[in-house]
Amino acid sequence: MLLRRLASYPGAGTMVQRFFLRPMSKSVRPSLVRGRSRRGARDEEDRGGEGRVHLHKSRGQHLLTNPRVLDAIVTKSGVGPSDTVLEIGPGTGNLTLKLLEKAGHVVAVEIDKRLVEILHSRVVESGLEDRITVICGDALKTQFPHFDLCVANIPYGISSPLILKMLFGTHNFRSATLLLQKEFAKRLLANPGDPEFNRLAVNVKLVSDVQFLMDVSKKDFVPCPKVDSSLVRIQPKPEIPLVDLEEWGAFVRTCFSKKNKTLGAIFKQKKKVIELMIRSKRVVITGRHRGLCVEDRGVADDDNIDPDMSDDEELAEEDGSDTTSNKESALFKDKIVSLLNDRGYTERRPSKLSNEQLLSLLSAFNEAGVYFCG
Repeated sequence: MLLRRLASYPGAGTMVQRFFLRPMSKSVRPSLVRGRSRRGARDEEDRGGEGRVHLHKSRGQHLLTNPRVLDAIVTKSGVGPSDTVLEIGPGTGNLTLKLLEKAGHVVAVEIDKRLVEILHSRVVESGLEDRITVICGDALKTQFPHFDLCVANIPYGISSPLILKMLFGTHNFRSATLLLQKEFAKRLLANPGDPEFNRLAVNVKLVSDVQFLMDVSKKDFVPCPKVDSSLVRIQPKPEIPLVDLEEWGAFVRTCFSKKNKTLGAIFKQKKKVIELMIRSKRVVITGRHRGLCVEDRGVADDDNIDPDMSDDEELAEEDGSDTTSNKESALFKDKIVSLLNDRGYTERRPSKLSNEQLLSLLSAFNEAGVYFCG
């Protein structure tokens, strides 16, 4: 008898489904693929099942079909028989089946119910259904169960928030081997002084080490994307600097709002001075400045957000000319300028500073009573 078991994880926000046996519906059978002959659909089915359902490029549904590349990903991930592997966006299961051959258990998170059906049909055919848990839901909203490794071909559109969710979340995992858009991978791998170096690289490298593994041609995907991909390994550091992560995130956002300007130019802006003065007052009033330390809080995924918008405007509105005197803001600005001059950072650009230098500057600001997250 065909069975279906439903289970839910706290905070998932979507229904979590664990299927043991489930037939494939007629709507996704190879013979019904639009725009392809039965033979063409069968050819694509042989390459991983992508011909059974219409794939949406806009959702980042590009399935890896090259078996040599799939084998290389599994090998480079270092997965073993005792490992529980988290896979985000398994699609039709090309990589999933390879992982099931090596791992003790696989947790696959897929948002598309059509692909979930195909995935389970293939897993059942392989007789491996007792070693997989499939969560049908949005990976960004789902609370992941325990996992040792993450191995995934991540949809391009969620790469940044997903990586930050894993690194700044509550899970302790060994490493994440991720297939990413090549340009995005370059940003993760960038070092101070590189054109690609930005907030994302700064935040990721604060808590992890990133290693390039190999490039993957766009021709190895169906449908073919516009760009090539790169495989990287992200390994959480055993120890991270003693810094409040919210304060760090706000500081980095401020510095990289204009990453190629000098710090002197960034911190001399009247609007920025008033904003920091208000934030600093809030921190002192609440007493938060007495206990800034590492906390279990994430760094916001602000890579695509203009940090000089909404929140800053709200602070400027709150301030107003009636509540803050020009003299007070001038004194606060002098304190910032003096600190930058004394530390030799006035003419330095954020894009050329290491994390150690940024941490040192943040510490100096905090000691002087200047705070970024209030």
